[in-house]
Amino acid sequence: MGLSISVFGLGYVGSVSAACFAHLGHRVIGVDVSRAKVDMLNAGRSPIIEARMSELVAEAHAARRLHATTDAIEAIQDSDLSFVCVGTPSLRSGQLDLSHVEHVAGEIGESLRAKKSHHLVVLRSTVLPGTTESLVIPALQKASGRRAGQDFAVCYNPEFMREGSAVADFFQPPHTVLGAQDPRHLAPLREAYRTIPGEVFETTISVAEMMKYVSNCYHAVKVTFANEIGTLCKNLGVDAQTVTRIFTSDTKLNVSAAYLSPGFAFGGSCLPKDLRALTYRAKQLDLSLPLLESVMASNTAHLDRSVEAVLRTKRRKISVLGLSFKAGTDDLRESPQVQLIKRLLGEGCQVALWDEDVSLGRLTGSNRQYIEEVIPHIGSLLSTDLEQVVRGAEVVIIATKLDKDRIRHCLNADQIVIDLVNLDAARRPEGSASYEGICW
Repeated sequence: MGLSISVFGLGYVGSVSAACFAHLGHRVIGVDVSRAKVDMLNAGRSPIIEARMSELVAEAHAARRLHATTDAIEAIQDSDLSFVCVGTPSLRSGQLDLSHVEHVAGEIGESLRAKKSHHLVVLRSTVLPGTTESLVIPALQKASGRRAGQDFAVCYNPEFMREGSAVADFFQPPHTVLGAQDPRHLAPLREAYRTIPGEVFETTISVAEMMKYVSNCYHAVKVTFANEIGTLCKNLGVDAQTVTRIFTSDTKLNVSAAYLSPGFAFGGSCLPKDLRALTYRAKQLDLSLPLLESVMASNTAHLDRSVEAVLRTKRRKISVLGLSFKAGTDDLRESPQVQLIKRLLGEGCQVALWDEDVSLGRLTGSNRQYIEEVIPHIGSLLSTDLEQVVRGAEVVIIATKLDKDRIRHCLNADQIVIDLVNLDAARRPEGSASYEGICW
């Protein structure tokens, strides 16, 4: 018989976690302040666009293993294990905004007051080391009037899921990291992940918290490193593709091909904010971390190069294929494509947009808020007609992975194609007057 699990926060991490745990046979209750997300899950529909999510949610809903509510008390009373998956966005200073985590901890604590049985709270949101023990546990104790480690337990379990392949990453993770003050607290988590392959690391809460930052910051460094090397190669007249292929063939010294191909700037809801949070913390400790401190500046410079590449063409009718920060997702938060569009509009360009995964009608929560704040008139630029968007352009910017056959017949000899995502040679479009890679 499976566990009874509640998942607080139905964004990407929470929705995928809820659907995947339900698929494993556990009974799952999703919790969110958004009535729209709750209603979608209760109707058997995924609140996010993500590969396999529609099928998993529909299957779990039909099997009565997955439903949602806005009532925290109901969720706590009907579960033994709660995952906290709410967002931790950046403040203007770079410091993490922990208000959502603190609010949910208070809600769970209040709900625990009326519960007689033992409960395990598992923080899955990305937070800096020390946050669980300095903020979450005290908030739970204050709101519940009970003692952590005695009346309830708190653990930390970072996620290593990539948007666009989150479901596959959940079921085939690189490893599973479980952090606790006492190994005995981990028993329900061991059961939850019992059928998931890969090595399991049981460690302290602070080590588990740090692992997410180590991974994300290293990924950000790899993206920036590859882009800078690609840019240098291009300006030296060196074949960046061959350099990259040879470099990434060495897997003996802990080098992986992931994130190591030159491409566009990184974005999304993880890498930028996690870099800012870590460098902000370093400044608080009077530490100098030159590499990490320079990554965001290098990433911005890479975005600048893409803007300059467009402006150098002296053309004004621009079509951008791809709006979300990564193909296969509708996440627009800190998408470099959105920033590129905003910059081009500011330079007086006429911009048309296409993204098969982005529909303004489906956007909810922080995703919709981000667009309304950063580029509110995007609706008038977005089209579902790929051929029309391509044919109407003087410059076509490829900002998402796609098959060349989808646009090849739409291109003409007068158009310029600027590739930001490093389509391989077999997928590069033919028929245009010129093709330019951003750093190759």
